[in-house]
Amino acid sequence: MATISKRGDSYRIKVSCGYDVNGKQVVQSKTWKPPENMTERQIKKELDKIAVLFEEECKIGHVTAAIKFQTFADQWFEEYAKLNLRKTSYTRNVQLSKRVYAAFGHMRLDKITTRDVQKFVNDLFVNGRNFQTGKPLSRKTVIHHLSLISNIFNYAMDMDMISHNPCERVKVPKAEKKEKAIYTMEEMEHIFELLENAPLRFRVFIILAVYSGFRRGEMLGLEWKDVDFDHGVINVRRTSNYTYLCGSYTDTTKTRKSQRSAKFPPIIMDLLKALKAEQDEAREKLGTQWIETDRVFVSWNGNAMFVHQPYKWFKHFCKVNNVRFCDLHSLRHFHASILIFAGVDPVTVSGELGHSAVSTTTSTYVHMFQEAQARTSEIITEALDFSKKKKAPIPFPA
Repeated sequence: MATISKRGDSYRIKVSCGYDVNGKQVVQSKTWKPPENMTERQIKKELDKIAVLFEEECKIGHVTAAIKFQTFADQWFEEYAKLNLRKTSYTRNVQLSKRVYAAFGHMRLDKITTRDVQKFVNDLFVNGRNFQTGKPLSRKTVIHHLSLISNIFNYAMDMDMISHNPCERVKVPKAEKKEKAIYTMEEMEHIFELLENAPLRFRVFIILAVYSGFRRGEMLGLEWKDVDFDHGVINVRRTSNYTYLCGSYTDTTKTRKSQRSAKFPPIIMDLLKALKAEQDEAREKLGTQWIETDRVFVSWNGNAMFVHQPYKWFKHFCKVNNVRFCDLHSLRHFHASILIFAGVDPVTVSGELGHSAVSTTTSTYVHMFQEAQARTSEIITEALDFSKKKKAPIPFPA
């Protein structure tokens, strides 16, 4: 409700606009001086009209004059991000905030425009560099920066502090999509041969990753109670993760659909039985030094294997054996490629990989699906080429 007070030959209109992020009441004021030829009745009528319009202006977002972007963003981290985001997402946003604060931290929340954000995004895309490696930022990283800014503005809208999100019309420049580095079948056969001489826990990790397509965190989160030896089934129920803010921790799977069960051939079950026997022997040998975690993949004393250890081991393994290193995640891509080129439908592939939606699978492996589709066309063409003499007729249902 607006209040009006006379100050000399002018009038002051004040509107209470709630409280800012620090709990301080926000009051907006406006001064109006009536023309000299106005009567008291005309002044009152015009004052009431101006007060109503001013109050409406305050309601639609002109209440953030004293709030800097960084002040409100810190509040967003405390009030929303800590409570609602996964620890990995929260940590990533903390890292991204360094660049965002440098660009917008000093600016008033209500003064940041679409143009300001667009210039920031364009500069990141062209000139942005990774703090550690010095390499150009990927388009995905640029999108993460924009998402952080947009999420903060959305929260400000939810708190009735601004009327619109300036990120809504910002465009991220397109970039040439790089093909995923995936091992060939010949390379994978050679890797499997070399793994015969590798430590059992890492041999099982790599082979299971290829057979399952599980994410690294899902692999490290596996516990022996998740392995059904009688039916050859492994259940994914949790992940093992690490961030520099939280250290090592156990979390839920990435999405609800990431919780899944998969059946495996005897070769995998036999490897797991051998790994279980090796752990039981180590447990008995170490006695009280053994740390019981029930994890499938552990360090020498039974403690859960550190999240970066498989990556470092596999990279070193490839180097000493003169094998092309395609990253640990490439084993998941290799698994997907086998399914796709075997003609498995996208819905089944999506379920196998634990994606939240089929669209995630088709967009991630679009080139593979296109190539597989082209191959099926060749197969049909070859099968229906009646001009050629074939040694055996194609079986066709009656």
